[in-house]
Amino acid sequence: MAVQVITIEDLNEFRNLLLNDLKEIIQSKPQQTKQWLKSKEVRKLLNISPGTLQNLRINGTLTYTKVGGIIYYDNSDIEKLLNGNKVNAAPTLFK
Repeated sequence: MAVQVITIEDLNEFRNLLLNDLKEIIQSKPQQTKQWLKSKEVRKLLNISPGTLQNLRINGTLTYTKVGGIIYYDNSDIEKLLNGNKVNAAPTLFK
């Protein structure tokens, strides 16, 4: 029976190959986003309070669907809201 010696360099090479393979798998996998979000998820996403979310509903800024007492928000509507309120940063002058 032949004995194989594994060196530290062999282990480092294996580690690098494994890490590269994992990175490729993660990057190639399309990220799935949920179409419908509950209030808690929207508040967390936008970092807003329940009252602010209610105001966005009341004034028509953010559309919603209510089913059985649970309010759902369309993810694409949230993206439209964010994109519609983009502010271009003013250029800064450095001397």
